[in-house]
Amino acid sequence: MKFFIDTANLAQIKEANELGVLDGVTTNPTLMAKEGIKGRDAVMQHYIDICNIVSGDVSAEVIATDFKGIVAEGEELAKLHKQIVVKVPMIKDGVKAIHYFTSKGIRTNCTLVFSPGQALLAAKAGATYVSPFIGRLDDVSTDGLQLIAEIREIYDNYNFKTQILAASIRHAMHIINCAKLGADVATCPLSAITDLLKHPLTDIGLEKFLADAKKFA
Repeated sequence: MKFFIDTANLAQIKEANELGVLDGVTTNPTLMAKEGIKGRDAVMQHYIDICNIVSGDVSAEVIATDFKGIVAEGEELAKLHKQIVVKVPMIKDGVKAIHYFTSKGIRTNCTLVFSPGQALLAAKAGATYVSPFIGRLDDVSTDGLQLIAEIREIYDNYNFKTQILAASIRHAMHIINCAKLGADVATCPLSAITDLLKHPLTDIGLEKFLADAKKFA
């Protein structure tokens, strides 16, 4: 399973990368704004800065919602760096754009996916990644993990190469359950990744080891 960090914060990206488990980054306009990144040139440079930290894929999201606009923005983003994956919304013109990008060898991440049917369309269009938002489904009393299971079954039935990128992950158990269901990637905040480190028995055991070690000092 690949681990992506969902942020535009360079310090958090560096921390996750130094942990040695980071495979890529996803970000979006909301996360950019949160870091105070404003203006087209600043946003473009920030994507490059992220690519210079990590060695894996970096999803960069288009703002346009019409076919021509998505294509124009996506082609511009793809030229920034070889690691850029163009993030396209699950809408009619988005699916058309994904098909176009695929024909041009530009990798894509189909985002805002909430149903198996949407995931099927994304795979048929040739998306590199599909991003089901499990946390947002949980927020409306729907089982987000069930969506991961359904997409996995469909993709395995037809040998689709599109990778399932579980998004809107809120905590460590989301990551564990997505791994059990066969998601290819989990994109999550740094806190969810570092929470995987934690277990009270580890803390108790380490404390005892250290205490015993002092007896031989």
